Amino acid sequence: MTLIPDMRYPTPRELALAARALAEAEPGLVRLRQAGTSRGGAPLWLLSVRPARASRHVLVVAGAHANEPVGGATALELARRVIRDPAPRAGCGWHFLLCADPDGAALHRTPLPYSLLDYHRNFFRPPGPEQPEWAPSLLPPDRLPPETRALTAVIDELRPVLQVSLHGTDLGGSWVQLTRDIPGLAEPFGKSAAELRIPVETSASDAAGWPSPGPGIFVMPEPVTDTAAAVRPEDTRLSTWYHAHRYAGTTAIVEVPMWASDLVDDPAPHPDPRGALRMLAARLTEDAARVAAVRGGVPGAFRDDDAAAPLLRAVDWTLALIPLVTAEWTGPGAPAEATAAHIGSIDAFGRRLSLRAAAMLLRVLRAGHHPAAPALDRLVTGWCEEFAARFQARWVPVATQVEHQSRTVLAAYERLAAVTPDP
Repeated sequence: MTLIPDMRYPTPRELALAARALAEAEPGLVRLRQAGTSRGGAPLWLLSVRPARASRHVLVVAGAHANEPVGGATALELARRVIRDPAPRAGCGWHFLLCADPDGAALHRTPLPYSLLDYHRNFFRPPGPEQPEWAPSLLPPDRLPPETRALTAVIDELRPVLQVSLHGTDLGGSWVQLTRDIPGLAEPFGKSAAELRIPVETSASDAAGWPSPGPGIFVMPEPVTDTAAAVRPEDTRLSTWYHAHRYAGTTAIVEVPMWASDLVDDPAPHPDPRGALRMLAARLTEDAARVAAVRGGVPGAFRDDDAAAPLLRAVDWTLALIPLVTAEWTGPGAPAEATAAHIGSIDAFGRRLSLRAAAMLLRVLRAGHHPAAPALDRLVTGWCEEFAARFQARWVPVATQVEHQSRTVLAAYERLAAVTPDP
């Protein structure tokens, strides 16, 4: 096993510079072009490794969530591997959208976080309607952001047999969500995770109730009947993940953790799932109320501040989502049986919701020298420490995150190509 040297998460500008160097070094094989422009005027760069004759295409999307920065590094590493190795590019063009949301990436600044607190100091995750992949599931077509329109235009142009969206979770394990099953993917995915000491989320809260052909592999049902859909305002089938289906394509969403926890890989039956969920719902409601109370004291003028406005929109979106989540946890659909891993995944999900809202609100208060900032700072610090201690968090080096994502993407293409005839 050979790992690339450890690294920090590259910025969109650094990604573009590295991609340009690849294109200049291999002008006959590699091309870098602008696929669109963000709302803030930043370029959306598409790096293509394309043989002279390509009968099929793979599209890899990085940076769809601003707070999940590993995807850009993985995209570059995958491009380098495809350039070096003729096997994956035999008759196949590989295309890498280096950062789908450069504006969001500019607001979430964690080149190499040293702790969960360090990660949350400059945290940003935009509300759903401002996320490139999710926007079509929440907005009418005439209100889609330019990042979404650029991404769907690339899908329409390439008609990819496989679209891969590179994601990352702050704390937990690795898992893959598929819009269609890719037979045999579980074996190489699990082998890679084991070799790299990355736990596999066997019951991810994001995929509750979905079919699972193997540990950590989840297939989105059609129509959506999963438990998670009931607590989310969007329809996954309208996301850009499903846009590839009009061309018979499949989308894989590859998640990898920044900090690993073995608690999300515990198959033991939980003794009282419904009791645990009631407790988690009560805690999340209480935590959200504490954040909302501080949010209520923020002057309305802050909304007119260019720096504060996106953070406050994200805070309000997160706080509005929490009652839907807790209602689902305590409703009639709550599971009577569940594994410890599933309850652990839900526990982590709840903690990160209130923590993210508090962390983004803290950024606004600190910038505005608001008197409530010190107390909120202590709350965010305490929650980060509790989160890390509860889940026995251990850092996964960026190079290891990249290695696992890269292996999983290449394995997904190999397995899919084996069962999909050339056009």
